[in-house]
Amino acid sequence: MGRLMDTIASNWATTQQRILDAAHHCGGERSIEVVAVTKTRSPREMDAAIACGAGAVGENRVQEADAKKPQVQGKVPWHFIGHLQSNKAARAVALFDLVQSVDSVPLARALSRSAGNAGSVLEILVQVNTSATAGQSGVDADGLMPMLEEVATLDGLRIRGLMTIGAHSADERQVRTGFAALRTTSELVGATGLPNVDMRYLSMGMSGDFEWAIAEGANMLRLGTSIFSPRQSAPSE
Repeated sequence: MGRLMDTIASNWATTQQRILDAAHHCGGERSIEVVAVTKTRSPREMDAAIACGAGAVGENRVQEADAKKPQVQGKVPWHFIGHLQSNKAARAVALFDLVQSVDSVPLARALSRSAGNAGSVLEILVQVNTSATAGQSGVDADGLMPMLEEVATLDGLRIRGLMTIGAHSADERQVRTGFAALRTTSELVGATGLPNVDMRYLSMGMSGDFEWAIAEGANMLRLGTSIFSPRQSAPSE
Protein backbone atom coordinates (compact mmCIF):
# COMPACT_ATOMS: atom_id res chain seq x y z
CA MET A 1 0.00 0.00 0.00
CA GLY A 2 3.04 2.26 0.26
CA ARG A 3 2.25 5.96 0.64
CA LEU A 4 -1.41 5.22 1.32
CA MET A 5 -0.63 3.12 4.38
CA ASP A 6 1.99 5.60 5.60
CA THR A 7 -0.41 8.52 5.39
CA ILE A 8 -3.27 6.70 7.10
CA ALA A 9 -0.93 5.28 9.77
CA SER A 10 0.41 8.77 10.52
CA ASN A 11 -3.10 10.23 10.65
CA TRP A 12 -4.25 7.38 12.87
CA ALA A 13 -1.41 7.90 15.35
CA THR A 14 -2.13 11.64 15.53
CA THR A 15 -5.85 11.05 15.97
CA GLN A 16 -5.32 8.45 18.69
CA GLN A 17 -3.13 10.86 20.62
CA ARG A 18 -5.78 13.55 20.36
CA ILE A 19 -8.38 11.08 21.65
CA LEU A 20 -6.17 10.13 24.60
CA ASP A 21 -5.44 13.75 25.40
CA ALA A 22 -9.13 14.68 25.26
CA ALA A 23 -10.11 11.79 27.53
CA HIS A 24 -7.34 12.63 29.99
CA HIS A 25 -8.33 16.30 30.02
CA CYS A 26 -11.86 15.45 31.12
CA GLY A 27 -10.93 13.14 33.95
CA GLY A 28 -9.15 10.01 32.81
CA GLU A 29 -8.95 7.20 30.30
CA ARG A 30 -11.96 5.29 29.04
CA SER A 31 -12.66 2.95 26.17
CA ILE A 32 -13.53 4.94 23.05
CA GLU A 33 -14.30 3.05 19.85
CA VAL A 34 -13.44 4.61 16.51
CA VAL A 35 -15.69 3.90 13.54
CA ALA A 36 -13.82 4.76 10.34
CA VAL A 37 -16.21 6.63 8.06
CA THR A 38 -15.48 5.12 4.66
CA LYS A 39 -17.98 6.77 2.30
CA THR A 40 -16.26 7.01 -1.13
CA ARG A 41 -13.08 5.48 0.30
CA SER A 42 -11.54 2.54 -1.55
CA PRO A 43 -11.29 -0.98 -0.15
CA ARG A 44 -7.51 -0.45 0.09
CA GLU A 45 -8.01 2.64 2.22
CA MET A 46 -10.48 0.75 4.37
CA ASP A 47 -8.04 -2.12 4.88
CA ALA A 48 -5.32 0.36 5.82
CA ALA A 49 -7.55 1.92 8.49
CA ILE A 50 -8.50 -1.50 9.83
CA ALA A 51 -4.83 -2.51 9.98
CA CYS A 52 -4.14 0.62 12.04
CA GLY A 53 -6.81 -0.32 14.57
CA ALA A 54 -10.20 1.00 13.49
CA GLY A 55 -12.80 -0.90 15.49
CA ALA A 56 -15.44 -0.76 12.77
CA VAL A 57 -16.15 0.81 9.40
CA GLY A 58 -19.13 3.06 8.79
CA GLU A 59 -20.89 3.37 5.45
CA ASN A 60 -23.61 5.86 4.44
CA ARG A 61 -25.08 4.02 1.47
CA VAL A 62 -26.28 0.45 1.15
CA GLN A 63 -25.31 0.14 -2.52
CA GLU A 64 -21.78 1.38 -1.94
CA ALA A 65 -21.27 -1.00 0.97
CA ASP A 66 -22.67 -3.88 -1.08
CA ALA A 67 -20.11 -3.24 -3.81
CA LYS A 68 -17.11 -2.78 -1.51
CA LYS A 69 -17.62 -5.35 1.23
CA PRO A 70 -16.44 -8.38 -0.78
CA GLN A 71 -13.21 -6.50 -1.58
CA VAL A 72 -12.32 -5.57 2.01
CA GLN A 73 -9.99 -8.08 3.65
CA GLY A 74 -10.04 -6.73 7.21
CA LYS A 75 -12.54 -8.34 9.56
CA VAL A 76 -14.31 -5.72 11.66
CA PRO A 77 -17.98 -4.90 12.25
CA TRP A 78 -19.75 -2.85 9.59
CA HIS A 79 -21.97 0.01 10.76
CA PHE A 80 -24.57 1.85 8.72
CA ILE A 81 -24.43 5.54 9.64
CA GLY A 82 -26.46 7.33 6.95
CA HIS A 83 -30.15 7.87 6.34
CA LEU A 84 -31.71 4.48 5.68
CA GLN A 85 -34.84 3.97 3.61
CA SER A 86 -37.21 1.24 4.78
CA ASN A 87 -37.17 -0.41 1.36
CA LYS A 88 -33.45 -1.15 1.84
CA ALA A 89 -33.89 -2.73 5.25
CA ALA A 90 -33.40 -6.31 4.09
CA ARG A 91 -30.10 -5.57 2.39
CA ALA A 92 -28.95 -3.51 5.37
CA VAL A 93 -29.62 -6.45 7.67
CA ALA A 94 -27.53 -8.67 5.40
CA LEU A 95 -24.60 -6.25 5.21
CA PHE A 96 -24.33 -4.53 8.57
CA ASP A 97 -23.69 -5.56 12.14
CA LEU A 98 -25.13 -2.36 13.58
CA VAL A 99 -27.36 0.41 12.20
CA GLN A 100 -26.63 3.67 13.98
CA SER A 101 -29.30 5.80 12.32
CA VAL A 102 -32.68 4.34 13.25
CA ASP A 103 -34.91 7.39 13.57
CA SER A 104 -38.49 6.14 13.24
CA VAL A 105 -40.75 3.29 14.26
CA PRO A 106 -41.58 2.35 10.63
CA LEU A 107 -37.86 1.93 9.86
CA ALA A 108 -37.40 -0.12 13.03
CA ARG A 109 -40.32 -2.35 12.05
CA ALA A 110 -38.85 -2.91 8.58
CA LEU A 111 -35.48 -3.85 10.08
CA SER A 112 -37.18 -6.13 12.61
CA ARG A 113 -39.08 -7.99 9.87
CA SER A 114 -35.93 -8.38 7.79
CA ALA A 115 -33.90 -9.60 10.75
CA GLY A 116 -36.63 -12.06 11.62
CA ASN A 117 -36.72 -13.38 8.07
CA ALA A 118 -32.94 -13.80 8.19
CA GLY A 119 -33.05 -15.52 11.57
CA SER A 120 -30.76 -12.89 13.06
CA VAL A 121 -30.71 -10.11 15.64
CA LEU A 122 -29.61 -6.66 14.48
CA GLU A 123 -28.03 -4.20 16.86
CA ILE A 124 -29.23 -0.62 16.45
CA LEU A 125 -28.70 2.86 17.81
CA VAL A 126 -31.52 5.39 17.84
CA GLN A 127 -30.58 8.67 16.18
CA VAL A 128 -31.64 11.77 18.10
CA ASN A 129 -31.75 15.28 16.64
CA THR A 130 -30.16 17.24 19.49
CA SER A 131 -29.30 20.36 17.50
CA ALA A 132 -32.87 21.26 16.48
CA THR A 133 -31.58 21.60 12.93
CA ALA A 134 -34.41 21.59 10.42
CA GLY A 135 -34.14 18.74 7.95
CA GLN A 136 -31.62 16.79 10.02
CA SER A 137 -32.46 13.16 10.60
CA GLY A 138 -33.26 11.94 14.07
CA VAL A 139 -36.17 11.69 16.45
CA ASP A 140 -36.71 14.77 18.60
CA ALA A 141 -36.37 14.67 22.37
CA ASP A 142 -40.12 14.57 22.99
CA GLY A 143 -40.61 11.62 20.69
CA LEU A 144 -37.69 9.52 21.89
CA MET A 145 -39.23 7.65 24.83
CA PRO A 146 -42.45 6.71 23.00
CA MET A 147 -40.32 5.45 20.12
CA LEU A 148 -38.01 3.46 22.40
CA GLU A 149 -40.93 1.87 24.22
CA GLU A 150 -42.36 0.62 20.94
CA VAL A 151 -39.09 -0.41 19.29
CA ALA A 152 -38.05 -2.30 22.43
CA THR A 153 -40.91 -4.74 21.83
CA LEU A 154 -39.81 -5.65 18.28
CA ASP A 155 -38.24 -9.03 17.71
CA GLY A 156 -34.95 -9.15 15.87
CA LEU A 157 -33.62 -5.84 17.18
CA ARG A 158 -31.41 -4.94 20.13
CA ILE A 159 -31.14 -1.25 21.09
CA ARG A 160 -27.54 -0.58 22.07
CA GLY A 161 -27.50 3.19 22.58
CA LEU A 162 -28.01 6.58 21.00
CA MET A 163 -26.42 8.55 18.19
CA THR A 164 -26.45 12.21 17.22
CA ILE A 165 -24.82 14.58 14.74
CA GLY A 166 -23.34 17.70 16.27
CA ALA A 167 -24.60 21.12 15.30
CA HIS A 168 -22.90 22.42 12.16
CA SER A 169 -21.21 25.28 13.96
CA ALA A 170 -17.80 26.49 15.11
CA ASP A 171 -19.38 27.59 18.39
CA GLU A 172 -18.06 25.12 20.98
CA ARG A 173 -20.79 25.90 23.46
CA GLN A 174 -23.54 25.24 20.92
CA VAL A 175 -22.06 21.96 19.76
CA ARG A 176 -21.33 20.72 23.26
CA THR A 177 -24.84 21.58 24.41
CA GLY A 178 -26.22 19.07 21.92
CA PHE A 179 -23.72 16.42 22.97
CA ALA A 180 -24.46 16.99 26.64
CA ALA A 181 -28.17 16.63 25.93
CA LEU A 182 -27.58 13.21 24.38
CA ARG A 183 -25.52 12.08 27.36
CA THR A 184 -28.22 13.18 29.79
CA THR A 185 -30.88 11.49 27.69
CA SER A 186 -28.86 8.27 27.60
CA GLU A 187 -28.57 8.28 31.38
CA LEU A 188 -32.31 8.84 31.77
CA VAL A 189 -33.14 6.05 29.33
CA GLY A 190 -30.73 3.68 31.06
CA ALA A 191 -32.41 4.34 34.39
CA THR A 192 -35.82 3.26 33.06
CA GLY A 193 -34.84 -0.40 32.83
CA LEU A 194 -36.65 -0.87 29.53
CA PRO A 195 -36.25 -4.48 28.36
CA ASN A 196 -34.12 -4.99 25.26
CA VAL A 197 -32.57 -1.54 25.73
CA ASP A 198 -28.90 -1.21 26.64
CA MET A 199 -27.34 2.27 26.64
CA ARG A 200 -23.87 0.90 25.95
CA TYR A 201 -22.93 3.28 23.16
CA LEU A 202 -23.01 7.06 22.96
CA SER A 203 -22.10 7.70 19.32
CA MET A 204 -21.30 11.35 18.79
CA GLY A 205 -18.37 13.27 17.43
CA MET A 206 -16.86 13.47 13.97
CA SER A 207 -13.52 14.77 12.70
CA GLY A 208 -14.34 18.41 13.35
CA ASP A 209 -15.78 18.08 16.84
CA PHE A 210 -14.78 14.76 18.40
CA GLU A 211 -12.79 16.29 21.24
CA TRP A 212 -15.88 18.20 22.36
CA ALA A 213 -17.87 14.97 22.10
CA ILE A 214 -15.36 13.13 24.29
CA ALA A 215 -15.61 15.92 26.86
CA GLU A 216 -19.38 15.28 26.97
CA GLY A 217 -19.11 11.52 27.36
CA ALA A 218 -18.86 9.99 23.86
CA ASN A 219 -17.54 6.45 23.73
CA MET A 220 -17.99 5.95 19.99
CA LEU A 221 -16.63 8.37 17.37
CA ARG A 222 -17.33 8.46 13.63
CA LEU A 223 -14.15 9.70 11.97
CA GLY A 224 -13.34 10.08 8.29
CA THR A 225 -11.16 13.05 7.39
CA SER A 226 -8.95 12.80 10.48
CA ILE A 227 -8.03 9.24 9.44
CA PHE A 228 -7.94 9.47 5.66
CA SER A 229 -7.12 13.19 5.10
CA PRO A 230 -9.39 15.42 3.01
CA ARG A 231 -10.36 13.60 -0.16
CA GLN A 232 -8.69 16.05 -2.52
CA SER A 233 -5.31 15.54 -0.83
CA ALA A 234 -5.49 11.84 -0.01
CA PRO A 235 -2.84 9.83 -1.87
CA SER A 236 -3.94 7.19 -4.35
CA GLU A 237 -1.18 4.79 -3.48
